[in-house]
Amino acid sequence: METPSDRHAYPAHWEADVVLRDGGTARIRPITTADAERLTSFYEQVSDESKYYRFFAPYPRLSAKDVHRFTHHDYVDRVGLAATVGGEFIATVRYDRINAHGMPASAPADEAEVAFLVQDAHQGRGVASALLEHIAAVARERGIRRFAAEVLPANTKMIKVFRDAGYTQKRSFEDGVVRLEFDIEPTEASLAVQHAREQRAEARSVQRLLAPGSVAVIGVGRTAGGVGRSVLGNLKDAGFTGRLYAVNKAFPTDVIEGSGVDGVPAHRSVGDIDPAEHVDLAVVAVPAPQVPEVVAECGARGVQGLVVVSAGYAESGAEGRERQRELVRQARTYGMRIIGPNAFGVVNTSPEVRLNASLAPEMPRAGRIGLFAQSGAIGIALLSRLHRRGGGVTGVTGVSTFVSAGNRADVSGNDVLQYWYDDTDTDVALMYLESIGNPRKFTRLARRTAAAKPLVVVQGARHSGIAPTGHAVRATRLPYATVSALLRQAGVIRVDTITELVDAGLLLARQPLPAGPRVAIVGNSESLGLLTYDVALSEGLRPKTPRDLTTLASAADFRAALEEALADDKTDAVVVTAMPVVGEDPTGDAELAAALSAAAATAPTKPVLVVHVELGGLAEALSAATSTGPNAPSRPTPAIAGTPEGAPRLIPAYPAAERAVRALSEAAKYAQWRRDAAEPGKVPEYDRVDEQGAAALISGLLAKEDDPRGTDLAPEDAHELLSHYGIDVRRALSAPDPDRAAEAARTLGYPVVLKTTAPHLRHRADLGGVRLDLADEDDLRRAYEDLTDRLGRPAELRPVVQAMAPRGVDTVVRAVIDPAAGAVLSFGLAGAPSELLGDTAHRLIPVTDRDAQAVVRSIKTAPILFGWRGAAPVDTPALEELLQRVSRLVDDHPEVVGVTLEPVVVAQSGLSVLGASVRLAPPPARDDLGPRTLPTAY
Repeated sequence: METPSDRHAYPAHWEADVVLRDGGTARIRPITTADAERLTSFYEQVSDESKYYRFFAPYPRLSAKDVHRFTHHDYVDRVGLAATVGGEFIATVRYDRINAHGMPASAPADEAEVAFLVQDAHQGRGVASALLEHIAAVARERGIRRFAAEVLPANTKMIKVFRDAGYTQKRSFEDGVVRLEFDIEPTEASLAVQHAREQRAEARSVQRLLAPGSVAVIGVGRTAGGVGRSVLGNLKDAGFTGRLYAVNKAFPTDVIEGSGVDGVPAHRSVGDIDPAEHVDLAVVAVPAPQVPEVVAECGARGVQGLVVVSAGYAESGAEGRERQRELVRQARTYGMRIIGPNAFGVVNTSPEVRLNASLAPEMPRAGRIGLFAQSGAIGIALLSRLHRRGGGVTGVTGVSTFVSAGNRADVSGNDVLQYWYDDTDTDVALMYLESIGNPRKFTRLARRTAAAKPLVVVQGARHSGIAPTGHAVRATRLPYATVSALLRQAGVIRVDTITELVDAGLLLARQPLPAGPRVAIVGNSESLGLLTYDVALSEGLRPKTPRDLTTLASAADFRAALEEALADDKTDAVVVTAMPVVGEDPTGDAELAAALSAAAATAPTKPVLVVHVELGGLAEALSAATSTGPNAPSRPTPAIAGTPEGAPRLIPAYPAAERAVRALSEAAKYAQWRRDAAEPGKVPEYDRVDEQGAAALISGLLAKEDDPRGTDLAPEDAHELLSHYGIDVRRALSAPDPDRAAEAARTLGYPVVLKTTAPHLRHRADLGGVRLDLADEDDLRRAYEDLTDRLGRPAELRPVVQAMAPRGVDTVVRAVIDPAAGAVLSFGLAGAPSELLGDTAHRLIPVTDRDAQAVVRSIKTAPILFGWRGAAPVDTPALEELLQRVSRLVDDHPEVVGVTLEPVVVAQSGLSVLGASVRLAPPPARDDLGPRTLPTAY
């Protein structure tokens, strides 16, 4: 199929799977000469009205000439794309390059006429919108900057597609036709539209998996036991509200015609189920070699999604990895999405659904926490901890939805984040991740989700340096602490263990966010209070001196002390410490729990936590003791993590001060991030930014290279690319001998610098490889002789001459694309501070003006920039502008995978970039910068 249509090779990189508005999927690919029959069949299924709208006249069938024209493209001036489901066309789009007179043209003409045709049965699914994104990306790649379209006024659906795309349009009306013209360069508005459509589509695709009206379990054994039979039993025991079907091709006739399996109708194939009954979800629990047959049957039956619990895929080696790729390709052919393979299953506790399509034998308690785990074993552990009331943290809430993605060959944590973002049943999102397949997208989605509800993440395999088995991703090159800091900048609450994950989640699910770090501590044990105080200090909180109520304190004493602490305007949160009471009249657990809950109700905007020691009864009592106290009328919505109006406010109790305080510290940091995010910085527009010129240069440089791993640019090419973004690198002239050095100095003008560029001596002034302030030719020749005498021959040293920069502070600016964090900007002082001490600050790209200010000030050696010990402060605004220019370069061009500016000498006025290197590589398949697309099958 993928053969050249005309004179250019088939552009396979234009192929993409996309999620449509209703949650189904389609494949977008270039149209080829082999598609003649598909195109004809597609056209025959289009209504006469749609044909009229496309051709402005009755056009019942395509002529042979039409078919040839619409299937023969050069992939430059004439391009056609098709959206396919099941291998058949459901929509097409094409562009033809035109000149200023509307006639066929070639480059440098930068305008094209675009036209769509969507099969009537698939109209309203967002197919045309997805095709517009992809055909615009193709056109930009081929040098086209503007689209024109002619539409009949009655074709309101097509006009709406163009109008809603977010591009700035010029509209005219002539001869009964509406003519639309618009630039196709991405704008802030068009990207916002694209991201909003992506969110709705991907959320809908997950919603179809989590709230099906019917479920078929394929691979149900005839006797008790086995994976399929267990899943079916779990679905029944949970009280699934929809229809259930048991499927096994080996079922005997008496099972099929009788009462089925445990009262569930039995069938040998999904295709045997009554066609009048829709099958929304299939749980596949057959051996891996039998899965392709099952997928084909499900696709033909119109099943919307699959949960594949079968193992034997990428986790088992190369053969399994190929089997996994084929599974995803096959399912997407039918428009189905997959959770798995090797998945533990999915759970939805909503009373309208009650879905337990998993291997969890017990339905989790319903609650407000969404849970995602890539590991089935970790998923079991998390469900168990959330379900348990005693012996640990109070089980103050349960689960709204649970997804165990297994090898996450298709549905990933990003998709589930899209679903949780506007899911009214989920207030807090907890995620256990072993890898991040599309880090740029994850940080974008995390930032948006965290602005609405807390997102707590623990990452496994973070120190191993390798991707987990079954996950086709690259390992990070950044230290764990750096990755953690970067994700925190996106609003992620990053924790180290699943215990901390649950601790933070339970606090956030039922307590308001603290307004600040000020913490009051009250309790009946001086020692436990002091321990809590010390932990709070170490976690960055501002604790007050603990108030000791003594061991004789009654429930009324606790209530009075808690109410007093909460009433203090200088208190943002309260930790209550409780030790077992020894005496003739010990305080009852239920009485104490009721007292604390009543006191907490007096200040509904301040969180309350309990540290209990060997008081399992108190933990149980606090779980049961609820309060629906009045909400403060002026309570700001952003200060509340999750508690819905009127919902019981439950107080979490922790068995150790460290766990309680750490959870509170994370909540405080997150609350501060929310406040900061409410007033985000801006990405300024600077002059001397030539995005198109840089893109053309990058394309030309990559075209010369065959290495898919990329290439380090020659200095002159790196300097030229940087100049397109207003970054000037001081000119350095080669000096292979003293005479050439003197000639270079005369060209540049004195004073000059003589330095080596040999890799082992670069930036090593301490070894004598840099000679500064050479005022004249005599100084230069003496320095040259001394340099070569001490360090080696000129051929080894590779000396260069550079004009002397104003004195200042030497700094280093870097940008890299990291597999686990995405695009990262780094800054530090050059030399020992950054290289030896690791004093480097990092920010996710794109960097705003506030980010740039923060990164300059966040390194420990920042005082040197601001006049330490009486020195003159340097020009930090110029430094911040440089950081943002580098950020813009990397953000605009995913091919730029590495930039190093070293040293950057920041003077009292201005700065000088003395050295620069740039690395390019072909853009990744998923860079989150182009049109919407699902990841390639792993």
